[in-house]
Amino acid sequence: MPAFDPDTLDAEAIAADIAVWAAIESPSTDPAAVNRMVGVAEAALHDMGAATERLAPDGPAGDLLKAHFPSANAPAAGTDRPGIMVLGHLDTVHLIGTLAGELDVKRDGDRLYGPGVLDMKGGVVLALHALRALGIQNGGLGLAVTVLLVPDEEIGSPATRALIEREAAKCRYVLVPEPGRPGHLVTGRHAFLRYKLHTYGKAAHAGRPGGAGRSAISAMAALVARVEGFSDQANEISYRVGNIRGGTFVNVVPTECHAEVLCVAPTPEAFEEVQRRMTSLASPDPDVRLEVEAGPVRPLNRAGEGTRELFEMARRVAAEQGLALEMGQFGGGSDGNFTGALGIPTLDGLGPTGDGIHTKSEYLEVSSLVPRARLFAGLVKALVERNH
Repeated sequence: MPAFDPDTLDAEAIAADIAVWAAIESPSTDPAAVNRMVGVAEAALHDMGAATERLAPDGPAGDLLKAHFPSANAPAAGTDRPGIMVLGHLDTVHLIGTLAGELDVKRDGDRLYGPGVLDMKGGVVLALHALRALGIQNGGLGLAVTVLLVPDEEIGSPATRALIEREAAKCRYVLVPEPGRPGHLVTGRHAFLRYKLHTYGKAAHAGRPGGAGRSAISAMAALVARVEGFSDQANEISYRVGNIRGGTFVNVVPTECHAEVLCVAPTPEAFEEVQRRMTSLASPDPDVRLEVEAGPVRPLNRAGEGTRELFEMARRVAAEQGLALEMGQFGGGSDGNFTGALGIPTLDGLGPTGDGIHTKSEYLEVSSLVPRARLFAGLVKALVERNH
């Protein structure tokens, strides 16, 4: 394989590219906006020598981008042995207009701020710089590398899960440059379960005392308190209501209310408990109808033998870079949940460090870019050498 040249990794160059990507707003719920970001990523990967392909998702979402670098010693097209998948996403939780409002792209010392700089455009850009440092653009490595970039991760990947699982099944290892955790790499992820609650009441004039009206909002308020009360934070089991809408005019008893719930389960037992609690919910008012709609699920990802071996390789590479890293299972779901649950060795949290994920103060630490890029490149190099 081409020689690894860590001196080509430059924090300022990586940060500059991340800033360009962060300036392209790409909220998950706006497929056209996400596809503008997909186009930029596709051009970058094409310039690196990858064969690129856009895959149509199974539902309303932007395109899933697949870029393939064949191994240097593949005898013919399509004859590669299972190789490495780099798995990331291009969508963010930040709506159009965020740049002009509360979170523009800016530099403040070691911090680079902007929508998606950490979660996870920064990690994707970092991974591409690491692959360039390995010389992948000059004819490939000893293992095939597939880069898969997803358009709907922040909403649970409902339209792309089947595509992710299909493509990952062709690979031997999965590397996920989601935001890094100081002192750790992510070898497992808690399960995430999403639900929608719908309450249906009876209309009436809201200014009339008593009456036959039944408020869908009042019933939902009681349900929110009940559902969030199921949380057991000490054991990292959580139930969060993050979006509520309902009603029309303030002088009309609301007949509909809708809420979205995100549940996190760190164990199989907790997973079953979440499902039991949520599917057995009852309306607090017999005159208000409740519907519980199950949504996308990120399965529990617990480190198997292959993932532990992958971590040990990364730990040794990190030690050479002066980084002391431990393994761990964490919340904060990723598409690595899917690949890990399939039993494919998956190492997550390989991106830069920072803070403020999913807030208007999101930033990455520029000083983490080169050490993490060297770790990423060094791990890919070690995998190639192991399988050569």
